[in-house]
Amino acid sequence: MNNYKKYIAESLGTLLLVFIGAGAVCANYSLKMAGGQGSGYAWAIVVFGIVVVAIVYATSYISGSHINPAVTISFLVTGRMNAGTAAFYIISQLLGAVTAGFFLRILFPDAVSTVHLGTCALGKGVEFWKALFIEAVMTFLFVFTIFATAVGRKTPRVLAGVAIGLVYLFGVLVASSISGGAMNPARVFGPAVASGHFEYHFVWWLGPVSGGIGAAFLYGKIFGVSAKEKLSPAK
Repeated sequence: MNNYKKYIAESLGTLLLVFIGAGAVCANYSLKMAGGQGSGYAWAIVVFGIVVVAIVYATSYISGSHINPAVTISFLVTGRMNAGTAAFYIISQLLGAVTAGFFLRILFPDAVSTVHLGTCALGKGVEFWKALFIEAVMTFLFVFTIFATAVGRKTPRVLAGVAIGLVYLFGVLVASSISGGAMNPARVFGPAVASGHFEYHFVWWLGPVSGGIGAAFLYGKIFGVSAKEKLSPAK
């Protein structure tokens, strides 16, 4: 039963992340189309950072608040989570993301073929390898922060959510004009399924996953974090 609670928490957490984060992009577009000024893309980025903080504090005691396949895979490959649990975590995350995507499709039909429901796309004139690279680098820093604050035992846990949310926010700011700053395959996958926009979709899987794995291994090597220290309460 405890595992089901974790899977539900991961699904709901990812749903909330995608619905509010990508929803801010859709709402901004709709306001502009209605003749308003909109809140601006920068506000959507701030929303992403704030919602990550909220979700970490809300679900970390249940599932560890991965809400990101790149995070879960980094736990899997470094022995902090078994394959079965990791698979169900990722499935739960993707289901939550897709559900959020279709909620947004219902609420913002005009945003389906325009901003693709807030999914990520390459910046104008940006080559795919540059987007892949920035996603890997930003996710590396993001996952490294997770391991340093939430996995390691040397940082006060009360600060973990704020640190993780801030790094996510800054990562989106830096990468937004190049790759959209996803750092999370589920965040792109949900709106992509609902809008049917999969152009260069592999960028937002290969980049974040490779960056997350690199951060997990490097943190373990440098700081000697054992595989027994994990974000999720149980395997």
